Amino acid sequence: MTEHETQHDWDSVWLGANIATMEDGRYNLIEQGAIAVKNGQIVWLGVASDLPQYHAAYTYEWDGGLITPGLVDCHTHLVFGGNRANEFEMRLNGASYQDIAKAGGGILSSVNATRAATVAQLVDSAEPRLRSLMADGVTTLEIKSGYGLTSQSEIAMLQAAKALLDKHSVDIKTTCLAAHALPLEYADRADDYIDYLCDELLPKVAQLGLADAVDAFCEGIGFSVEQTERYFKAAQALGLPVKLHAEQLSALGGASMAAGYHALSADHLEYVTEADVIAMAQAGTVAVILPGAFYVLRETQKPPIELFRKHGVPMAIATDANPGTAPVLSLRLMMNMACTLFAMTPEEALAGATLNGAKALGIADQVGSLAVGKKANFIHWNVASPGELSYWVGGQLLQHRVYNGELT
Repeated sequence: MTEHETQHDWDSVWLGANIATMEDGRYNLIEQGAIAVKNGQIVWLGVASDLPQYHAAYTYEWDGGLITPGLVDCHTHLVFGGNRANEFEMRLNGASYQDIAKAGGGILSSVNATRAATVAQLVDSAEPRLRSLMADGVTTLEIKSGYGLTSQSEIAMLQAAKALLDKHSVDIKTTCLAAHALPLEYADRADDYIDYLCDELLPKVAQLGLADAVDAFCEGIGFSVEQTERYFKAAQALGLPVKLHAEQLSALGGASMAAGYHALSADHLEYVTEADVIAMAQAGTVAVILPGAFYVLRETQKPPIELFRKHGVPMAIATDANPGTAPVLSLRLMMNMACTLFAMTPEEALAGATLNGAKALGIADQVGSLAVGKKANFIHWNVASPGELSYWVGGQLLQHRVYNGELT
């Protein structure tokens, strides 16, 4: 691109609001900023009064407010069949997460409904949930499989996620979470199921190009550290990066093991130890904080935010949107909960839902902050300061949503 084109031939220019760029995870507020876009990318960013001479097909000038990067929801289970509202009532009547799982509820109840659904039905049921996240500021999200637990149904879930990408103005990263629970066909044969995943399911998923990463549920009611490690080795042999549900209900050392495989993220982490945190810091593994599951399960063990700060582990925040333990459809609400429940700062919360969420997906070079060369995905909010995004509980704060440089 020539200097003349950079200065004078832009697709759009966006003016009239302050900008929180979130570079390096800080607000880095630009008062009365401007963003120039060409071919869906940011080509100029700064104070509006410093704009060079330009020609643009469209110039948008807003009357105040705040622009931030589009929010990144780096951990969701948005595609599934059925509904588990009854489990919410069971927990309120005293049943624990483990009690529900052992009684045939939990993940396995979603498995039955998901297996019975077609790809089209999975897409139709997920669309209202996706629209809710988008209306709350999300422009990038991850969708996991994990409610099929057979090659056919796991592939159907991933195909549904890809179909959502084709239909909506949002970036979607897909994750194969086939090691989510032990299906009834493999009752008391967890090692055999892991063999099946490694030898048959993962190679099919990789061959079809349906997954950007691989995940597992490493827990007493899920899979052991050793079983998860075998699954990770198979994933990495296929060129797929890994991430892990770790230390949600007990301390098993899964986060340290995941760090040994340079996992993109370890998620939940209520019972993580300092040794785990140090391993994550050394590996560059992001800590994904999930306040919704903590809240819905009425847990009391909080993730060790101070340890993540002490050792410089990036903290992302996500909805964990799922039918059982986190029926959450607002990432901004999770930002508020991260502050009120876990004492994160509003700046940490916004970084967690933007730059660090992008790091947890391995795409921080593309999205998560506003900088020249990155995608022009940003939100114009009806707020005066960035901290208000964590301060307000609910409300329609989103004024305009820009995806790939276009209003959506």
